[in-house]
Amino acid sequence: MNNNITHKILVVDDEPDIVEFISYNLIKEGYRVETATNGKEAIEKTKTFIPDLVLLDLMMPIQDGIETCIQLRELPEMKGNFIVFLTARSEEYSEISGFNAGADDYVAKPIKPRLLLSRLKAILRRKTTLKETEALDVADIIIDREQFMVFRGSEKIQLARKEFELLYLLASKPGKVFNRETILEKIWGDDVLVIDRTIDVHIRKIREKLGDDYIGTVKGVGYKFDK
Repeated sequence: MNNNITHKILVVDDEPDIVEFISYNLIKEGYRVETATNGKEAIEKTKTFIPDLVLLDLMMPIQDGIETCIQLRELPEMKGNFIVFLTARSEEYSEISGFNAGADDYVAKPIKPRLLLSRLKAILRRKTTLKETEALDVADIIIDREQFMVFRGSEKIQLARKEFELLYLLASKPGKVFNRETILEKIWGDDVLVIDRTIDVHIRKIREKLGDDYIGTVKGVGYKFDK
């Protein structure tokens, strides 16, 4: 991997063959790799290893991937970092549940090394190219990109990473209508495969946390930040 930064990846799966296979390919590419066999172990390792990306199996004993993802997103060590699910399940509801929990992407089993490496490189590229931006002060809220936090007076509102990025995008140009294609490109990128409903789910989650007054829907077009 021809990067100046060696990214750290935590591989979490209860199948030893899959862990060994993925780890081998990641290490060969130049990544620093740690592994865990269940969700609880993943939580503990994250606190010390502090991975740039967690590759997380969806279906595991002891604690499944959804619950683990939710707990990972609550850790300060994971602020601004990525979670990608490994899954053999293709049902839409499992994908929606994963994004609700704070996942950034999915990789389907059986694992194809070239596709996996390409996907992870594209996701991690966002971290290395992300520039610190001044906080947005719009309406009655402050959207602080450095802390990944929304402030409303003395109230602190924590959003999942994609929820935050989506809110930041809309609020960067109040009143401008962003269509779905633009939102998908800006927030998820061309290399990440998500279903169209994913945007609606994230908008709903933002409204649940902030209220309905900030994001408007333009039917048949997209969404905008209401001034």
